[in-house]
Parts: sequence; C-alpha cells; structure tokens
Amino acid sequence: MQETVIRLARAGLLAVLLPLTLQACGGDSPTATDTASPDPQIAASGTAGEGTLIVRANGEDFVREGFTTSDGWEMEFDNVYVTLANVTAYQTDPPFDPQATQEINAQETVSVSEPITVDLAEGDEAADPVMVAEVKAPEGRYNALSWEMVAAPEGPAEGYSIVLQGTATRDGQTLPFVLRLSEELAFTCGDFVGDQRKGILSGDDEADLEATFHFDHLFGDGEAPADDEINTGALGFDPLAALAEGGRVEANSQQLSERLAPADYQKLLEILPSLGHVGEGHCEETNLTA
Repeated sequence: MQETVIRLARAGLLAVLLPLTLQACGGDSPTATDTASPDPQIAASGTAGEGTLIVRANGEDFVREGFTTSDGWEMEFDNVYVTLANVTAYQTDPPFDPQATQEINAQETVSVSEPITVDLAEGDEAADPVMVAEVKAPEGRYNALSWEMVAAPEGPAEGYSIVLQGTATRDGQTLPFVLRLSEELAFTCGDFVGDQRKGILSGDDEADLEATFHFDHLFGDGEAPADDEINTGALGFDPLAALAEGGRVEANSQQLSERLAPADYQKLLEILPSLGHVGEGHCEETNLTA
C-alpha cells in the first residue's frame, strides 16, 4: 500500500511537470517546465542546444540489498523514504569545491522547487537509482548539485525528512523497526565522483545527476575492519535495539532525543549531515532546523 501511494504521488508530481527555473548568465530568470505544451510561464532560454537532465536519488546496495551493521545486526529495509526539495543543478566555472570556502559561480542553473518523496529501497540490486525529476535543460556540463532534505508534505513519510522501515536480526532475534527523523538539511555538492562521469548533457541527448545517500555512515559496515572510520564513527544498531518495546523499535526524532543516551543522540545528529553525497563526492551541509 505504501509503495503504491509513493508511486502515485511521484507520478502525479511528474504528470504536472514540476516547476523549474532556467537561469542564463547575464539574462533574466525565466520559469519553464519539461512539457512541450505552450505555457505563459515558459520562456526560451536562448541556448542553442537543449536536452533532458534526469536527477536520481541513490541509497546504494546497502539500502536495496541490506547489510551487516558495525555491531553485527543484519539490516533489511522495506522502505527508506527521503524527501528532496529545491533540487538544483549547476554549470559552474570554476568547478565548485564543497570543502573550500567559496560560492557557486553558475553559468547555467536548472532547479525543481517542489518537494518530492522517493523510496530509496525501491527495486532490487539491479535497479537503477530512483528518479526524482526529469527536465529539459540547456546543454553543457552540470558539475554541481544541491538539494534540501525536508519534511514530506504528504504520503507515508508525511511530517518527516527521513523514514527508515525494515527489520534487524542478530543471534536469532528479529526486531522490526520504524525510525522517523524530522531533521531538515541542505546539501551543496560538487562534481559526481564514481566509475562514470555524470551531468554531461549534449544536444537533444540525456544526462544523469545523482544525489547519493550513505546510510552505512549511520549504521557502520560489518564487512569493513572494526577500526575503519566507517565503523568507529557509526551509531550502529545496538543503541536503537535497546529502545525496543513489544518486540519492535519505533521512534521519531523527539522520542530519540528523550530515550537515547545523550552521547548516542549527539552522535546521531553529527552523522546525519554526512549522509548526502554525489557518488563518493562530498557535499557542504547546512542544518535547516538549527
């Protein structure tokens, strides 16, 4: 039922073709959509070539296939909902470095303002990352990406920016869990870092951009050495398992702040900003709820 709702929600958003802005350097900031139908709010960008830019969200195999946490729990996810808003792709010169103190110097900007909720656990290990939006955009190399992670306005994640639902198993004990997090964050990222280049759009072709979420930062990775940074900095699942009542773990951010040990709750807050990446590329993070 939840999966049907989110598919319908996303389909509905795409059916009305999310509002976006196309900004050319030195020009106006016209509003356009990815529809070919006439619209009084659509203005030509004046760019000779135009293609399709597809923004995707990826929770990686950790989310789609499950994994072992740093403290030995076998995690399986039924749903991992995240809500993205103000998703913006940039052509920048010089390239944006999220680890340096600098502003994005954008020659072209394409943005989708409406909040969109996606389920990162959707599909199997062979599935493509989940599509967030598909828009028409001027050709060129989109080498920076930003988005906000906000509370979902409706649907199964309503009121929360992240909802994690699944089961954790260790030593014959299985704990269903639902974690609802309300912290809102903003990520500004540079070029995608991975096996393939992304964001190079030419002519009437298509190009992908990817917002990547590293949930192993939160739970650790049982396949990595215990002294690996991914594990020494992780919360793991033990502190959450300790909150189980009636054989399940169910908590929202407020309840976690009250029931987790102060050090564990602080660690959780410190980890959340590290979730957002572009492949393995890092991002500059802003806490919107601070």
